[in-house]
Amino acid sequence: MKNKTLLITFLSVAAFAIGCKPSDEKSTSQQLDKVQTETKQAAQDMKDYTFAEKAEFVKTMQDQLTALNQDLDKLSAKIDSSSDAIKAEAKPKLQALRDQATKLNQQLADAPNATESTWDSVKASSKKAYNELKDGFNQARQWVSDKIAP
Repeated sequence: MKNKTLLITFLSVAAFAIGCKPSDEKSTSQQLDKVQTETKQAAQDMKDYTFAEKAEFVKTMQDQLTALNQDLDKLSAKIDSSSDAIKAEAKPKLQALRDQATKLNQQLADAPNATESTWDSVKASSKKAYNELKDGFNQARQWVSDKIAP
């Protein structure tokens, strides 16, 4: 009886080991990591900050704005190395994005002064301004990639 149990256990482990492919394990692990990262980012983006968390909200938004400004600087450098016609066409687009970034930065500077009754409005307008800036930047990046060969 003891040998029979040992044999069944051994066969079960062997069948499990044969059924698992190392290459699938690695790709599945990578996919899981990717999904977890995307989910974590989405959860952070969707987080509904309460009035008590306004300092965290402002810091998160400022960090995102800083990253977007860095990307905007890189895009600007790419445009600067292009033809005069593209520079002339891109200049107003870049200025509009920089103006939006300045406006958002001012909103974030004013956010710590929000009261509990005005918090939802401040938060919503800041998120809206950030999303508009991000969308504008993505459109500008697409425009640059269409105009300038990589």
